Amino acid sequence: MFKTIFLFLLAGLAEIGGGYLIWQWLREDKSAILGLFGGIALVLYGVIATFQSFPSFGRVYAAYGGVFIVLSVLWGWGIDKKTPDFYDLIGASICLVGVSVMLFAPRQ
Repeated sequence: MFKTIFLFLLAGLAEIGGGYLIWQWLREDKSAILGLFGGIALVLYGVIATFQSFPSFGRVYAAYGGVFIVLSVLWGWGIDKKTPDFYDLIGASICLVGVSVMLFAPRQ
């Protein structure tokens, strides 16, 4: 379980961080070096996800979607200083419940 959570967090940080760096380069007129590092982070995100032990690509990536929503809210709060409102927190919580059901519900 620790490995699963760690990989979700690591992949999420690579995806969101990579996207953020590319955003900084293209939208905020920052150095192209940031865009390069952002691209590298996005490639790493794709590699990190393959280390999950779940057998289904679609299920793992759907679950990543829910985790990324939560991480994006936290990124916005911590990095962009945009405090999440009540509905952001409720929506993120619903996503985590969905992720838990998808990944950990007993199956045959």
